[in-house]
Amino acid sequence: MIDDTTTFLALADRMLWVSVLAGAPVLIAALAVGLVVGVIQAATSVNEQTLTFIPKLVAVALVLVVFGASMLGLIADFTRDIFAAVAHIGAGA
Repeated sequence: MIDDTTTFLALADRMLWVSVLAGAPVLIAALAVGLVVGVIQAATSVNEQTLTFIPKLVAVALVLVVFGASMLGLIADFTRDIFAAVAHIGAGA
């Protein structure tokens, strides 16, 4: 029973790390582009709300093209590990 609890807690901990690693490139790119566009808007006094949308969309799409395969591989590996752990726990019961 304690081994099962440890396994579940280890999977929960790894789930949080996989979520961070999979989401970080997209969030960092959107944050950086938003910051740069915000500085440019403040410097030029152009306060158009829709101006930040297209550059962020392009940056997120570019990040997904570049890092999408590795992000999907990370999530797929974690999913395989979850199913293996559940099968191991189910077989042990």
